[in-house]
Amino acid sequence: MAAGAGLELVQVTKMYGHVTAVDAINLRIPAGSYCCLLGPSGCGKTSTLRMIAGHESVTSGDIIVGARNVTDLPPAGRGTAMMFQSYALFPHLSVIDNVAFALKMKGTPKTERHAEARKLLELVDMQSYEARLPAQLSGGQQQRVALARALITSPQILLLDEPLSALDPFLRLRMRAELKRLQRELGLTFVHVTHGQDEAMALSDLVVLMNGGRIEQQGTPREIFNHPQTEFAAKFIGGHNVIAIGGESFAVRVDRLELKKPGAAVAGPSVAGTISKIEYQGTYVLVAVAAEGRPEISAQLSENEFDAASYNVGDRVIATWNPNLSSPLTPRASATVASPELVA
Repeated sequence: MAAGAGLELVQVTKMYGHVTAVDAINLRIPAGSYCCLLGPSGCGKTSTLRMIAGHESVTSGDIIVGARNVTDLPPAGRGTAMMFQSYALFPHLSVIDNVAFALKMKGTPKTERHAEARKLLELVDMQSYEARLPAQLSGGQQQRVALARALITSPQILLLDEPLSALDPFLRLRMRAELKRLQRELGLTFVHVTHGQDEAMALSDLVVLMNGGRIEQQGTPREIFNHPQTEFAAKFIGGHNVIAIGGESFAVRVDRLELKKPGAAVAGPSVAGTISKIEYQGTYVLVAVAAEGRPEISAQLSENEFDAASYNVGDRVIATWNPNLSSPLTPRASATVASPELVA
């Protein structure tokens, strides 16, 4: 298996007619890292992945894998492999022949290509299913076969287009752990498209949050979560309140928002309001507060905090926070993007 290579995008732009789908993005992904392109439908993340793979042409800019500019190379010449959202397994071929298919196209003898395929099936714990057809496999098993098939060409970079979206929640968590394990063991560079914040946070060394065809923010999961830079980043990542005070906007994590009874001493900035909703979440209680002229904000309280205060819907409260634990937000303009049918 080849070692992972670094990936660099330089002013990469994708146009669909007069509509900008990806708008002059610059990105460096270190070799051997796990990068998630995160964002809502229509933000340009799948178009970016497809340009890296060579399945979409680049309108302008450069794609560099390792030390090679691969912008104009065909998919097979880039050192990348793509695992599609639908898995795209051949229904009439056995598991082992699905995995070995790329080597068959290269003219590799059957004995040799099956030997390589068995190594990869063992890697993904599917060696006992080699004679089955895809229709005889579960969704998770099909995903493992698709992963083995993508790896058989010894790519330096593996591209994954929403690989977990078709799985049920329990299996999604299990396969998420498997993907991270394989990436660490193989030392490859993974670039993974997802709209799931939890998925990106759990898997990534580098999160690239996209919005309107541009990179809204990039960094480690902890950097993105603890220090969102824009209102979009704070809202999309979740777990934050966006609060405007004195003409400035701040992100305050829900677990850092404190609630106090009217008349209690308040040291930091504050917003008065009425409890509009209480939701028990098992390990904590989420209390929503409505303030006139403001979006609803929420506080995450421990059960002990909640029980001690005896909060009820309709109670007046003061929401306050430590300003040193909030993040100032800057406005960020968004590009015009193509419809979700074209861009994901």
